[in-house]
Amino acid sequence: MKLPVSEAELAGNYEVIMPETDRLSLQRMAEVWEAWPEFVRNAGSWECLRDLHVMLFRGLFDFAGKLRTCNISKGGFRFANVLFLDKIVPVIADMPQSCFEEIIAKYTEMNIAHPFREGSGRVMRLWLDAMLERELGTRINWAGITRDDYMSAMQRSLVNTLELEVLLRKSMLPAGSLNDEEVFMSGLNASYSYEM
Repeated sequence: MKLPVSEAELAGNYEVIMPETDRLSLQRMAEVWEAWPEFVRNAGSWECLRDLHVMLFRGLFDFAGKLRTCNISKGGFRFANVLFLDKIVPVIADMPQSCFEEIIAKYTEMNIAHPFREGSGRVMRLWLDAMLERELGTRINWAGITRDDYMSAMQRSLVNTLELEVLLRKSMLPAGSLNDEEVFMSGLNASYSYEM
């Protein structure tokens, strides 16, 4: 596999490319952890989301940190039309995030936008964690949430975020765990497994 991968190459050989790019991007976990305080400072911004995508996928995708240029769907759901991404992503990034419900609403809207060709879910869960840490002094213990439960809650969040809110509230980390690198790394690994 030749890196970096383009959107066209990814579309033509997804099953071969993604396991390898995920493996390589997971090797950057220590880099994400080291830069984490800066992501928390910028939590909720487009720059935070973009920079997380660049950190995890630079050199792997030629579109790292760039808005996608094609329409995409998953499980029968079509994400926001590419024609509107440059307009809606800044609006979503400017949504309020002062309480748990606002953060989840913002996260859900960004999920509908799905701004990147690949890797949106992975970086948006980190983006969510950064917002939760900045505003509420917590993060999500992704290792405690199954892929099926998460995917079910995300699908229903298009209509109502209550199931997602309940699922995430049950999995919030205590403040004392925020400085535990091992907890962070296990959560990131679990988060990646949702996409496989």
